[in-house]
Amino acid sequence: MATGNILITGASSGIGLTCANRLAALGYSVFAGVRKADTPLAPGITPVILDVCQPASIHKALDALAGEPLAGLINNAGIATIGPLELVNMADWRHQFEVNVLGLVAVTQACLPQLRRGNGRIVNIGSIAGRSALPGSGAYDSSKFAVEGLSDALRMELRPFGISVSLIEPGAIATGIWRKTLAEFDMRISDAAPEIRDLYSHLTSRIREETTRAANSALPPEAVADAVVDAITASRPKTRYVVGKDARLWLLLNVLPDRVRDWLILRNLSE
Repeated sequence: MATGNILITGASSGIGLTCANRLAALGYSVFAGVRKADTPLAPGITPVILDVCQPASIHKALDALAGEPLAGLINNAGIATIGPLELVNMADWRHQFEVNVLGLVAVTQACLPQLRRGNGRIVNIGSIAGRSALPGSGAYDSSKFAVEGLSDALRMELRPFGISVSLIEPGAIATGIWRKTLAEFDMRISDAAPEIRDLYSHLTSRIREETTRAANSALPPEAVADAVVDAITASRPKTRYVVGKDARLWLLLNVLPDRVRDWLILRNLSE
């Protein structure tokens, strides 16, 4: 059985909860960052109220570990804001980066002393969107591009301390984020000025269709949990884990010249 403390952000459901269950079953003491204290969790998992955008919440959550060493930190908390750049207001842009990027940085900074003491590992849940952007998801994609960059830098910074940094790059995964993302997208389009909304009517229609299609064919969260478990337990964890056939397809598109890639994507959206 494995031993050690693991902290997971965004563990109320989906990928985070699945990872918590898997790691607890292996014997780790899992501290699951949740938004509500009554979140049902399996034995061996301790809920901690954690809002990654609030420094006081982060430090209070760490109090639950009482300064004990950390064997692992899994930065999973994230949101997805979609819509053409012109239709996404600045408050939504800021919130996208507060959760996906700055929240990840804040939690990591707070945990590093305990990770050093525990010879721990960091696993950042990114997305293939961090390496392959699409029209209509610039806010989300750019936040995941940022996670790619900070993960690369952090991996080199922490190497002298023996702390590995792994980045998980999933394609479409079946979680509740799809429903919430589409509901917010529909409201965003509805609230837009009619003359601007009309300019993007075909694109927004296709974005919704493609997002729904991706959600319906998405892999279960267990596919990501497999990669996370390997990143935590392997003697030599990978720096990157690409999860899903769709993710590998997007990487193949990236080898094409930019304008050829753009043409193929836009051609698909125009059909």
